[in-house]
Amino acid sequence: MLGSIAAPTLSSTKPVRVLVVEGQALFAKALCQVLAGDPEIDVVGDSDSMVNAPLRRLRPDLIVLDLDGHHVEFSEAMRTCREHAPQAKVCVLSTHVQPEVMQRCLSAGADGYVVKDILPAELIRAVKSIASGHAYVDPRVAGGVLKRRSNGFGRAAQNELSVRETEIIRLIARGMSNKEISAKLHLSEKTVKNHISRIFAKLNITARTQAAVHAIKTGLA
Repeated sequence: MLGSIAAPTLSSTKPVRVLVVEGQALFAKALCQVLAGDPEIDVVGDSDSMVNAPLRRLRPDLIVLDLDGHHVEFSEAMRTCREHAPQAKVCVLSTHVQPEVMQRCLSAGADGYVVKDILPAELIRAVKSIASGHAYVDPRVAGGVLKRRSNGFGRAAQNELSVRETEIIRLIARGMSNKEISAKLHLSEKTVKNHISRIFAKLNITARTQAAVHAIKTGLA
């Protein structure tokens, strides 16, 4: 499953510096407590908004950004982040399961999208994955993306993948397993695995979550 990612071992011996940006104080403290329980994560603080966060002083490696309950547009929050903490990756936390909301966040520069009912252990895995340079999206949302975006990127992505590979990456983005893809396309599981290996090599990725994000960002899904 796309959401069942293994917690990566971070290459650096230094813990990931995480800043929580959450409008509700109680939920912010709960998030900090969950994340601080992992020895590879250093929670450097929390703030009620990106505007009020001391980004330059804290220099976080990753920001867990609540999408809900803010008056500031997400694109504006991302501009603030890129201006004051260009080194930071952003993991969006939201109640929205709508694919179009996730697409908007990814297009604005977010590195991950997590729905708030995620288990604490899975949140930690998502944060570590994003901190390691891998994208993460909730598979329930990625699986709901059935429409192409009309921004022109779909054609470019198709040019680097074969017709069969394009079919397979779309099915991966819908959350289908190799066995389900095999049945859908009337291929052996071994053939599906070979196609996926070639997809990963062409796109320079290593995980199904990354394939899903690529499909969503480029309009293939």
